[in-house]
Amino acid sequence: MHELTELIRRDMLPALGVTEPGAIAFSVAKARSYTTGDLLHIHVAMNSGMYKNAFTCGIPNSTEVGNVFAAALGYVAGDAARGLESLAAATPEDNLAAKALVDEGKVTVEMRGISSRIFIEASVKTTAGEATVTIRDSHTHITKVTANGETLLETEREQAGDGPDAQDTKVHRIHRYTLKEILDYVNTVPLEEIEFVKEAYRVNLALFEEGLNSPRTTFARQLLVMNGGRVISEDERMTGSLLCNGAIEARVIGLDRPAMSITGSGAHGIIATMPLYAVYKIRHLTEEQLYRATMLSYLVCTYIKEYSGRLSAFCGCAIAAGSGMACGLVFLNGGSLREMEYTLNNMASSITGMICDGGNQGCTMKGVAACDAAFRSVEFAMNGIHIDKVHGINGMTPEDTMRNMGLIASPGMVGTEKTILEIFEGKLK
Repeated sequence: MHELTELIRRDMLPALGVTEPGAIAFSVAKARSYTTGDLLHIHVAMNSGMYKNAFTCGIPNSTEVGNVFAAALGYVAGDAARGLESLAAATPEDNLAAKALVDEGKVTVEMRGISSRIFIEASVKTTAGEATVTIRDSHTHITKVTANGETLLETEREQAGDGPDAQDTKVHRIHRYTLKEILDYVNTVPLEEIEFVKEAYRVNLALFEEGLNSPRTTFARQLLVMNGGRVISEDERMTGSLLCNGAIEARVIGLDRPAMSITGSGAHGIIATMPLYAVYKIRHLTEEQLYRATMLSYLVCTYIKEYSGRLSAFCGCAIAAGSGMACGLVFLNGGSLREMEYTLNNMASSITGMICDGGNQGCTMKGVAACDAAFRSVEFAMNGIHIDKVHGINGMTPEDTMRNMGLIASPGMVGTEKTILEIFEGKLK
């Protein structure tokens, strides 16, 4: 199996709701599994990106939002064995029990450091003892477990004191490839090696249908009206936006269907795939074309995202996944490496800098903007129209452009992250 196939296969995971509340619930459920006795207190510390993304985010199988309730429900109903789908079996009774814990003041959260690197430290204290689970760098990657003063698990990096604000200086393996090499892989990898991406469409389409049929969604139904009342119309941009953003809205309000995530985000996974599906359906393309375009989309998204950090102050959904999806559209249009470079320049020159103010209903509008920017960037590029590489943050190569897009987020927008969090804290007063 090719290294790039393995990278995406391992990274493509189902996630119920926005991944940050899911990760918080998972971490608490995992800590709870090492304890007995009656609960005294739950405390969760996390980095700024985790704290921000879950701040007003819908929680699966709940009408509640936010960090504290996600932690409480994770304790009451979380199934750690299910990873980011740990709240799949939560019931109304579980929600009442979680609310009681919150009302009793038994759950607290803390933001520990401004950082784009994922960090969670969940501690559960009971009448019989205490357990703490630490997660770093990906939403379910446990690096340390302690129970009643005994260390049960500790990775080498954790032993080295790799704190929440430490910078990851390792070169990610995708950055060893050029865009040309990625495209060569996409064109030549055996089809059977990448057919697993079919599952992403099954999962994301089911989420879209859940959103379209739910009385809780609003944007999805309006986008359907704007698409002539049809799920699949002849308008590729509007159909792509409907499929994409109907699924995103369903996800951020916490409907009970998972998204297929990429780079640790369900919305990234949705934007990277659903507009491609629209073009595939309207043009009656082959599954092989769709799957190869999807791998290209995923890989470009990952290329940008591994520079920006998994959780940062810019909207990776629109910028990283949107750029990946745009390259996938070029592929479906029969474009070459040149048109992909043009498209990346157009995307970098337009929506780079869009802020991430957490996982919330606003993600839907960001998704709408990403779809519009992607389709128009591709249309310009396919006609030879592009922002020249001498302008703005565009690089002399497509690799430089993608790197520059990521650097705008981290370290570039650390101050923006701080300001967003100050606004959040002000809303609590």
